[in-house]
Amino acid sequence: MLAVGTTGRAACRVESANTAPNMGSGDLAVFATPSMIALMESAASKSVLPLLNPGETTVGTHMDVTHTSATPVGMEIRAESRLEEIDGRRLVFSVKAYDETGTIGEGIHERFIVQKEKFMLKAEAKKGHAHD
Repeated sequence: MLAVGTTGRAACRVESANTAPNMGSGDLAVFATPSMIALMESAASKSVLPLLNPGETTVGTHMDVTHTSATPVGMEIRAESRLEEIDGRRLVFSVKAYDETGTIGEGIHERFIVQKEKFMLKAEAKKGHAHD
């Protein structure tokens, strides 16, 4: 059952693929902000997935974070999440990311609980309404 206080973790090593030049977010070979955000989302998503009903998942809807310290290639990164608020299908998490020397970013992340099949049908329906 979903409960405030549920925590999650995700980790990775900084390598070429998750640096700013390869993510298109800058030209210095350091851990990219989009990579940090993805790791934070992963921690939050994985933390609640086993607690959802069959056929449900969560989707990220909002991220408000700061990325305060650069991390070079080769270092380990970990992200942590804590479920702070449950408002119907809306879940609010505090998120933080760390490298081997300390905090590199933190903020708030929101996810919504959705029915997988219904969500994908709605997304796929956009194909018939795309504008040129």
